[in-house]
Amino acid sequence: MEGHQNGNNRLLNSSTSEVTELFVWPWMGIVANIPVEEKDGRYVRDGGSMLKHDLAAQGFKPVRVHPLWNYKGHSGFAVVEFDRDWLGFTNGMKFEKCFEANHRGKKDLYAAKQIGDELYGWIARDDDFHSESIIGEHLRRSGDLKTISGLEAEYEWKTTRLVANLSNAIEVKNMRLKEIECKYNETSISVSNLMAQKEVMHRTFNEEIMKIQQNGRSQLEKILKEHEKIRLELESQSKELEKREKELQKQEARNENESTKLFTEKKMNEHATLEQKKADENLRRLSENQKKEKEKLHRRIIELQKKLDAKQALELEVQCMRGALQVLRHMNVDGGNSELKNKMDAIQQDLREKEQDLDDLESLNQALIVKERKSNDELQEARKELINGLSKQSSRALIGAKRVGELDRKPFLIAAKKKYSNKEAGEKAMELCSLWDSYLRDPSWHPFKIVRGRSDKEEEIIDEDDEKLRNLKNEFGEEVYWAVKIALMEINEYNPSGRYIILELWNYKNRGKATLSEGVSYIIKQLKVHKRKRN
Repeated sequence: MEGHQNGNNRLLNSSTSEVTELFVWPWMGIVANIPVEEKDGRYVRDGGSMLKHDLAAQGFKPVRVHPLWNYKGHSGFAVVEFDRDWLGFTNGMKFEKCFEANHRGKKDLYAAKQIGDELYGWIARDDDFHSESIIGEHLRRSGDLKTISGLEAEYEWKTTRLVANLSNAIEVKNMRLKEIECKYNETSISVSNLMAQKEVMHRTFNEEIMKIQQNGRSQLEKILKEHEKIRLELESQSKELEKREKELQKQEARNENESTKLFTEKKMNEHATLEQKKADENLRRLSENQKKEKEKLHRRIIELQKKLDAKQALELEVQCMRGALQVLRHMNVDGGNSELKNKMDAIQQDLREKEQDLDDLESLNQALIVKERKSNDELQEARKELINGLSKQSSRALIGAKRVGELDRKPFLIAAKKKYSNKEAGEKAMELCSLWDSYLRDPSWHPFKIVRGRSDKEEEIIDEDDEKLRNLKNEFGEEVYWAVKIALMEINEYNPSGRYIILELWNYKNRGKATLSEGVSYIIKQLKVHKRKRN
């Protein structure tokens, strides 16, 4: 832009003849009458470096100096090259004016009768360019003829084009920036909604678990307290009856009626013991049911975040019993209260049983975990082996190994044949398929939107308004569009994080992932068919 402004100033300060006059470009000056020496039949002179230094000292700022040589040696002429911009033109004109002011210009050279040893100089124009001398040959080889107005128009056209290109680039960048801002805002809103939903679900789950835990603990504590109360009462009655039985045995001969009464009470005690056994059996069944409920709850908690363990209730109970035992020990420091001592003995016995139950439960839990992991590993290994075996059979089978997320190339080839010649169709189809396969593996491209389904649950479906998918559908048709859509849905369902192709056991009839039992049943059926054919 600075060179362009300098050019305008130059035009304003130049006469009409200079604007239309033809100059050699890049700007060049001619120096004549350079002193030379004859040596061995040839004219010699040092290089142009000394002349360049003298011209630079006078403020003409030459770029380089080219001495002109012919078959006799140095010709006495040199071409001075200036910068290509308007500053170079200004320096060239100063160079010419300086020589003219000292009467050593071009006209002075050809008009002089006696040249002397002084240097002559001028700026190269069209007559120098077209001359048949060594000067003309060098100028035609190194430059071209241009007018000042022509150069000005050329610079103006280049500047206008540069400004237009920069304006277009800025407009494209601004549009891209707006698109990125819109996508960022949409993503931020979606993430905020998901975090809020996750927080609500987490809080609801914790509240439900706390209610279930509190209800189970309260029910178990209530049953244990009632059982303990009945057991203590029966033990007390049994001891009392045993004591009275001993006393009655001593008085049996003297009091038959008392013996009969004792027998009756003993029968009643046996009946009460039998009822107690039934109550114990019911309590055992209730405990088993409670244990099953705990195991069921344990599985549920493992699936949702491993929040509760059945053994915690038992550990809490043991801690409570230990605390109760410590309280009773403090209450019976002197050992004089037999009733408290009996309760302490009973609690100690029950505590030992509960601790044993806790150890058994821990061992059983570890065994079940190991067994479950082993079973899962075996099932996964079996599934892998089944997939590896089925991957070698024909794709027409009902159950087989499918490369989930892979594009079907057939629709691309059909569409390419409609749009290109048969010679180009194969290559174009491969290029288009490779391009869309790269789009599928790009995690930044997620053409899905969330909608509410029939059961009022949020579902993720293909966004048909996505620009890439819409352009693909308009340009290549429905079949290519559906091939990309199916591959997108498979990746989003079976490998959304990795977004690469995976081998999966597939039910081609149901168009979905097959279970291990379906795969095994299919293999057995195929073996039976093969056996019948062989027989």
